[in-house]
Amino acid sequence: MLLLGAVLLLLALPSHGQETIEGPEVLLPMPKGACAGWMAGIPGHPGHNGTPGRDGRDGTPGEKGEKGDPGFAGPKGDTGETGVTGVEGSRGFPGIPGRKGEPGESAYVYRSAFSVGLETRVTIPNIPIRFTKIFYNQQNHYDDTTGKFYCNIPGLYYFSYHITVYLKDVKVSLYKKDKAMLFTYDQFQDKNVDQASGSVLLYLEKGDQVWLQVYGDGENNGVYADNVHDSTFTGFLLYHDIE
Repeated sequence: MLLLGAVLLLLALPSHGQETIEGPEVLLPMPKGACAGWMAGIPGHPGHNGTPGRDGRDGTPGEKGEKGDPGFAGPKGDTGETGVTGVEGSRGFPGIPGRKGEPGESAYVYRSAFSVGLETRVTIPNIPIRFTKIFYNQQNHYDDTTGKFYCNIPGLYYFSYHITVYLKDVKVSLYKKDKAMLFTYDQFQDKNVDQASGSVLLYLEKGDQVWLQVYGDGENNGVYADNVHDSTFTGFLLYHDIE
């Protein structure tokens, strides 16, 4: 009996060319040429798991998905460094004119001026010449009773005079506060009418007086005027002192 069991066991083992199927409760294939009534052997134990195989090839990229919803805004970043100044651009077109401004307060205009002439040839040396022929004296800053200009507005003034010279030599001077500021001398030419003139800029303070007078004795008193010859004295404010 032992011999018979060993023979049957050998017949039950698979041959080298026969494939086996692993797995629980799998019946062994019948050997070729075996009898229909043979008895199968006891199933063997399951084999050990094999080593994992290599990764397969990457699959084909799928279709592009739909656009997702916008994400939440991130926190504000730090202020960056100031960039380099760019190249100056081309000049733009003129803008639209702005609206007309409100009328401003009118500035006060300071006025002081006079222009007078001599009506008589009678003049007295060393006192103010009285020019009584008034061309302009709207502010009444010139007094024709004294022949003096009285400063009412401090500032810079321009004065000028044009004297007709006849019969004698002329030497006149322009005075400011009892001080001679300008001299003019003209020598009379026999039987000829001559002209002498002078002009000056003077800074005056309020209350200062300016006048014209014959300087010296009567030998230099050739100031003359008639209906066709004039001797004039003029002065006016250039700009007032704002202080």
